[in-house]
Amino acid sequence: MCGLTGLLAGNSQAASVLLDTAREMANAIAHRGPDDSGEWCDEAQGYAVGFRRLAIIDLSAAGHQPMQSASARYVIAFNGEVYNFETVRAELKAEGHVVAYRGHSDTEVMLAAIEAWGLEKAVTRFVGMFAFALWDRSERVLHLVRDRLGVKPMYYGIAGGVFLFGSELKALRAHPAFDSEIDRDALTLLLRHCYIPGPYSIYRKYRKLPPGTILSVRDLREPLPSPKPYWSAADVAERGLRAPHQGSPAELTQALDELLRDGISMRMVADVPVGVFLSGGIDSSLVTSIMQSLSSRSVRTFTIGFNESGYNEAQHARVIARHLRTEHTELYVSPQEARDVIPRLPQIYDEPFADSSQIPTFLVSEMARRHVTVCLTGDGGDELFAGYERYQYCESIWNTMQRLPRPARRLAASGLGLAPSGAWDRAFGMVRPVLPRMLRIQHPQDKVRKLTGMLRLESLPEVYRDLISYWRPPTDAVLSATEPPTPLTDRSSDFMTGDATSRMMYLDLVTYLPDDILVKVDRASMGVSLEAREPLLDHRLVEFAWRLPIEMKLQAGVGKWLLRRVLDKYVPRALVERPKMGFGIPIKEWLRGPLRDWADDLLSEQRLANDGFFASTLVRARWKAHLDGTSDASGELWAVLMFQAWLRGATA
Repeated sequence: MCGLTGLLAGNSQAASVLLDTAREMANAIAHRGPDDSGEWCDEAQGYAVGFRRLAIIDLSAAGHQPMQSASARYVIAFNGEVYNFETVRAELKAEGHVVAYRGHSDTEVMLAAIEAWGLEKAVTRFVGMFAFALWDRSERVLHLVRDRLGVKPMYYGIAGGVFLFGSELKALRAHPAFDSEIDRDALTLLLRHCYIPGPYSIYRKYRKLPPGTILSVRDLREPLPSPKPYWSAADVAERGLRAPHQGSPAELTQALDELLRDGISMRMVADVPVGVFLSGGIDSSLVTSIMQSLSSRSVRTFTIGFNESGYNEAQHARVIARHLRTEHTELYVSPQEARDVIPRLPQIYDEPFADSSQIPTFLVSEMARRHVTVCLTGDGGDELFAGYERYQYCESIWNTMQRLPRPARRLAASGLGLAPSGAWDRAFGMVRPVLPRMLRIQHPQDKVRKLTGMLRLESLPEVYRDLISYWRPPTDAVLSATEPPTPLTDRSSDFMTGDATSRMMYLDLVTYLPDDILVKVDRASMGVSLEAREPLLDHRLVEFAWRLPIEMKLQAGVGKWLLRRVLDKYVPRALVERPKMGFGIPIKEWLRGPLRDWADDLLSEQRLANDGFFASTLVRARWKAHLDGTSDASGELWAVLMFQAWLRGATA
C-alpha cells in the first residue's frame, strides 16, 4: 500500500526539474508511504513519476519503486496488492517465461506478467486491489490502471498543458501549474450524496479514474481518450441475473465458504503484522472467524467504542472476540476526542467528504496502527448480499407507487404540496397523543416533503436516488450550478431484468461503494499509514454473488441470508442476531450542542455570502430549523459544513 503521483509534459524536460517536481508531489502524500521514496524520469518525453512506499511484501530494497521491468521497457509505480502473485509467478514459469527476480515482491511479478502477456491480459489475471502508473518506454505511452471495484484511488487531469496524476488530489496540487477552479456542478453531487461520485472531483479540470478501467495517454496534443474498461460491474450483474446458480442452499453455502477462505487467506499474507476491524456485525464477524480458523495464533482484532449507547458496538464485538479467542483491543473514545478529529478531516479526506462515519473510521484506524500495519475489513457485504434495510423500504415504496396511475401520483403530489409550511408538523402534533406508537413519527413535515418529491418520479433508480439523497434538489442550494448525470440518473440502468433489490444493489456497487465506503476507508487508514484489505470485494466473490438467486440473499425481510449460513459454521447465531447498527456518531445532537459555535461560524450569513457558493438564505433557514428541533437537517448541514471547512483549508 503506497502513494504514487507524476506528470507527463510530452516534450523534453531537464531531468533535475522533472525529478524535483515529482519528489515534491510525492512528498505531499508521504503519509501513504513512510518507509521509502523514489522518483524516475524520461527526459525526452517529459515524464516523471514519484512514489512513497509502505512496505508490506518484501521489506528489502528489492521492493523499491518506481521499478523497471527486466527488459527495462516498462516502469511501474504501484499502489495496492496483487494477492495471487505467487500463482501468477508459477503460471509464468509453467509457460516458459524465465525471469531473474531480484526479490519476492508482487510488483516484480506484475511487470513480468505484463511483459509476457501484455497489459490488459495481465491485469485480468490479477486478484487484488491496485492503482498503478505504467510507462511504456518503447511505445512512449502512459497507462493508468485501477482495480475492478475501485478500492484504490487514482486522480488525473491536465494543467498548463501538463498531464498530472496521483493517488490523492493533494499530490496534484503540489504541481506549480495546478488549476484550483472548483467545480460547482460537482458540489451539487456532494450536497445530494454527501460524497462526490466518480468520475467527478471537486476541481473542474480533474477526474477520478473509473474502477476496472485503463487510461492510455499517448499524445497531449489530442483530447484525452476515454478510459477503457477491462472489467464491467454491469456485465457481471447482467450475466449473473441471466444465469443464476442452480445449486442447493447447502452446496452454495459450501461454495461461498471456500471462496471466502481462499480470499481471506490471500489477504493474510504479509511481511508485517496483520489484524482485522471487528464491529460484531455479520460481515466483520465472518471475516474474523475465518481468519482465526486459518491462523495458528490468536488474530489481532480492533474495535472502537463510544459511551453513547445508540452508537456503541464495542460490547457486541467483545462477545465475538471472546468466543473466537482473538487478541482483542478496544478503545472507548470520549465525545471530545471524536470532535478533535473534525479539524483534521479536510486534510485527511483531501476533497470535501461528508459521511460522518469518517470520524470513527479514522479513530479505529489510528488505534489499530499502533499494533499492526495491515487490517482486514468487512466492507462490501451489504452491497453484495442485500444487507441494507433501505432496499426493502424502497422496493415497498416503488411497488406501491406502481399501483397508482402516473396522473394520480402527480395529482397526489400536487395536493400534498399545497399544505403551508409547518402544517403537517402541527397536525401530527395535535393527534400524536392518541396515535399508536409506531405512527408517532418524528418531523412529519420532512417525511411529507420527501414523499411529495417521490410521487413525481417515474423509475426505480430515480426513487432510490431520492430516498438516499440529502438536499433535494441540490441546485436550489448551490449557486450557478447544474447537477451532472450519474448512474443513479441514467435510465440505462433499467437494462437489469432482475428484481428491484438487485437493481439497487447494482447502483450501490457502482456509486456508493467506490465513492463513499472505499474512499472513507482508504483515506482514514492511509492517513495513519495503515493498509486496509477488503476480502468481501475479491472480484471472484463479487461475480459469485451476482449469480446467486435473490432468495439466497434476502429471506423473510432479512438480508445476507447465505452469509449468515456460512457464519453459522463459526459463531453461534445468538451472538450476532441483533438489529443492524450504523457506524456513526451523534452529529445531530453535536450540531445543537458542542459543535454549534464551530458550525455557526462556517454557516454565518457573511461567510456564505463572501464565499459565494451557497444560497445563504436557504442554508441559514435549514440551520435554524435544525437548531429549533423542527427538522433533523444534520445530513444536509454536514455536507455544507465539510465543504466550508475544506474550503477554508484549501484557500489558506
